Amino acid sequence: MRDKRFVAIHRGGPLSREAHGQLIKWAHDCVSHVLPHFSGDIDDRLNRALTIAKAWENGQASVGDARAASLQAIAVANESSTRISIAIARAVGHAVATAHMADHSLRAADYALKAIKAAGKSIEKERKWQDEHLPLEVMELVLSARSG
Repeated sequence: MRDKRFVAIHRGGPLSREAHGQLIKWAHDCVSHVLPHFSGDIDDRLNRALTIAKAWENGQASVGDARAASLQAIAVANESSTRISIAIARAVGHAVATAHMADHSLRAADYALKAIKAAGKSIEKERKWQDEHLPLEVMELVLSARSG
């Protein structure tokens, strides 16, 4: 069951447009931080998806644009052959899907951690980085959702 705290106001939930924008920004930041670990050249579909996530945050892309970009990122994951690239592509897909459903931001961060694990790096260090980059407006929401 979805956490109702992540439901946008226009859908009858408590999440403001500003908080929703902060969640997609954080998800984008989490993914961008691990993107250098992608195996090989970064597929253009992933770059486009991240661009659309940023555009949605700024009110310059629709949820439909974000949903289509998310599906393209998942296609990249399905076509990838390394655990790192699969995790990063899935992280990108969830980051841009945050426009549609805000709790996808949590999955973006989780997949970023999976990419770090696959790269043989410290999950704890990356989680700390993620937590330190949480916008104040959504910090309590994300931390409580992660612990619950």
